[in-house]
Amino acid sequence: MKQLVLVMVLLAVACVGWAQAKTDKWLEQLIRQQASPFLKDILNQPDTFHYQLIYTKIDRDKKNKPHFTNYFFRVNRNEYFNPASMVKLPTALLALEKINTLSSYGVNKYTTMITDSAYRRQTKVRYDSSAANYLPSVAHYVKKIFLVSDNDAYNRLYEFVGQQRLNERLWQMGYRDTRITRRFVAMNEDENRHTNPIRFVQGDSVLYAQLPAFSPVPFNFKKKIAIGRAHYNRNDSLINAPFDFTTHNNFPLEDMQQVLQAALFPDAVPAEKRFQLQPDDYRFLHRYMSQLPSESDYPRYDTTEFFDSYTKFFMFKAWRSKIPPYIRVFNKTGWSYGFLTDVAYIVDFKNKVEFMLSGNIYVNSDGVLNDDKYEYEQTGYPFFKEVGNIIYQYELGRKRKHVPDLSAFQFDYSN
Repeated sequence: MKQLVLVMVLLAVACVGWAQAKTDKWLEQLIRQQASPFLKDILNQPDTFHYQLIYTKIDRDKKNKPHFTNYFFRVNRNEYFNPASMVKLPTALLALEKINTLSSYGVNKYTTMITDSAYRRQTKVRYDSSAANYLPSVAHYVKKIFLVSDNDAYNRLYEFVGQQRLNERLWQMGYRDTRITRRFVAMNEDENRHTNPIRFVQGDSVLYAQLPAFSPVPFNFKKKIAIGRAHYNRNDSLINAPFDFTTHNNFPLEDMQQVLQAALFPDAVPAEKRFQLQPDDYRFLHRYMSQLPSESDYPRYDTTEFFDSYTKFFMFKAWRSKIPPYIRVFNKTGWSYGFLTDVAYIVDFKNKVEFMLSGNIYVNSDGVLNDDKYEYEQTGYPFFKEVGNIIYQYELGRKRKHVPDLSAFQFDYSN
């Protein structure tokens, strides 16, 4: 009996330790030593801002093979934050992975994709006025996801991949705490489990028809997640109770960093964490992860709204900062409910600098969710700008044994 009690105590201690945030003192000290009073104020209020940061140092060997070292600051996969548009990253990758399984039908990522409807609240797509040929495709949806984080593009790829495949494939890859349960449109849990019939066509010929699907995949919603002191519901009524995120999407920051690393450096992650993509898929992804809205003809964007740093939080989005021509950011961002997230690979081709930086913050001082009153501009984007610049300045000054050859990440964005 005493042995059983001892085992239970040890398990309890282990669980508490596991639940605590991971922090590397070196990274914390680096950021605090360079931090402005504004940033120090945020860092001193972790229970208010719930920030998490991962700095990934990249060192190349003599064969230019990259080696990665992660440093953490308050990283805790059990401290929930809403991932918002970050779920578009694995959805886009899995859509490209799935489209490759249809090659025997003559289907590829550029093939016209017609979405039909077969269940409540489902909608159809037959044309896409933002495409050069006015036709929707997996490639064009992926492009829009990375250029401006387009919600409809995500919804269509969610429907193509299917809720079941999305989650079971990510769990198979080791991302057991990640779940993608919903589109970005008003639907209930049942409606999100149902996905649309889809046809891939060439002219009048149907190359492949995907039937409507229902996802029976089980989710663990035992842990209740309530945030804030009040919220507005779908009818714009104020509810004096926390917002319930229990059944929402979940995507821990460590998982995000690993997924982006797998997309950028597939050979540098374990085999089970690699997406089944072709070399052309990676080039396609890398181009649109880093292309700026002003460089896109299809879609053509109003750059007063979709300015160049629109989705580049680290270093640039605050005050619409100009991105130097010799720097490219390969990333995905998310923002919703007061949560901001950016997972990025930043390259300076002039100074031969590369690093990854991942982070999130919660900026909602009134504690009310769904009121569209969040301190993104005043607090969130300046936080990302300053942290990004601190790490960038450190990278500019650190010695490297081997100068990296970064040519694989250089693109001609004019064609």
